Amino acid sequence: LCPQVPELGKATVRIRQPERVREIIQALREQGVAKLQVPALRGIAPALSFALLSLLHPPAPARLLPAPLGIVLCPWLSRPFLLKDLLHHYYPIEIDPNRTLEEKRPLMVEWWTKAHELLVQQKIHKSDIAQIVRESEAMLRDGFKEFFDQLHQNNVPLFIFSAGVGDILEEIIRQANVFYPNVNVVSNYMAFSEENNSVLQGTGYFQQLSTRTSIILLGDSMGDLTMADGVPSVENILKIGFLNDKVEERRKKYLDSYDIVLESDETLDVVNGILRYLLAE
Repeated sequence: LCPQVPELGKATVRIRQPERVREIIQALREQGVAKLQVPALRGIAPALSFALLSLLHPPAPARLLPAPLGIVLCPWLSRPFLLKDLLHHYYPIEIDPNRTLEEKRPLMVEWWTKAHELLVQQKIHKSDIAQIVRESEAMLRDGFKEFFDQLHQNNVPLFIFSAGVGDILEEIIRQANVFYPNVNVVSNYMAFSEENNSVLQGTGYFQQLSTRTSIILLGDSMGDLTMADGVPSVENILKIGFLNDKVEERRKKYLDSYDIVLESDETLDVVNGILRYLLAE
């Protein structure tokens, strides 16, 4: 496919249009680093996507919880079984390949609302967040340091989208020692009152970087494909999708929508290989 990126030969890689992918990669390289940005994960299942699901080790389905509320906060929650109940009800809807995004969206908002209401009820203190993350199971995918380092060293903006809890996402990245100035978390943030109780406050997509028209989009759901919609004039976009669950059932839709599909791949090997080629002088 592309001799300069041998990682594309991994067994986890699926590509429906190899020639198109080759052309996009070459175009991204020709446009240069000054035009590149990387949006990673928004996801239409905000309560499910724990932190950076496209950047984190995907947990085994048997212990998957809607997090950051679940995996990160579960030991701290007074009634964690309520989150599991929400997961068992809404997660099959989120990954159902036979439902349209229009059908899923109101149900995902419903899931988001109920899950975050549970978080507010916990009255978490701002000072608790670092310890919560430290004691959690959150773990970035293999290769995360090279991924973050490459983008940082070349001043490439990294936007991490999630309708999870931004305070927790930032703390996960911070404790991994990769929260560089080029990293932007677009998420919901806690607003702490004087009594130190927590409420949630939404944030919007940053309307900026109009000159960054070359995009590598990383996602793990069909809804993530809209992440670049706010960019004024996209010249080249390479869409990389992580297919973590119900692989056989969902493969066709992913291949029809993403340029590169990574099946049950717990690493950032392919993404790092592409970046190495694009960023090489």
